[in-house]
Amino acid sequence: FGSTVVSLVLGTAAAYALTRKALPGGEAITAFLMAPLVLPSVVIGVAMLQFYSLTGLRGSLFGLLLAHVVITVPYTVRAALTGLAGMDSALEEAARVLGASGFEAFRLVTLPLIRPGLVAGALFAFITSLDNVPVTIFLVGANQTTLPVLIFSSVEMGVDPSVAAISTLLIVATGIILVVAERRTGFHRFV
Repeated sequence: FGSTVVSLVLGTAAAYALTRKALPGGEAITAFLMAPLVLPSVVIGVAMLQFYSLTGLRGSLFGLLLAHVVITVPYTVRAALTGLAGMDSALEEAARVLGASGFEAFRLVTLPLIRPGLVAGALFAFITSLDNVPVTIFLVGANQTTLPVLIFSSVEMGVDPSVAAISTLLIVATGIILVVAERRTGFHRFV
């Protein structure tokens, strides 16, 4: 959940800066932000393990959170870029002309208009973070574990009916969350 919130904030800020400001090298920044989608998770996990071993972040909760943010930011950036591309920037400018500050215009006009895209990005980020075993297995400490790593470890040890039950619950919960989110926000336009 933490990585989803952080990547949603960072991804929305990055997408807003890329669409509303004339940044030099904007295409290169976008490509850099999307790079984790191209690289295999095992490569990211090994690279982060080596980096964390040098910096002392290995086995820390902060290090795990940071790794999951790196993996989930592309989903939130892409969804926010799509939402911002479908929004008329004149609406935000009109709010500014009518006396709203830059932050108020963003909060009261832009965010509600791009909310379906942000919900879609957050759902993708959450599902990706929850399901990412290759990176997590390299970075968790001896006293830490996540549900996917626990399931993966249980499957290696033998057949356990609790793994099937947990997997079924995850599939059902994901389906329910997607249906509710679709009905409330209509995010299918951004996916």
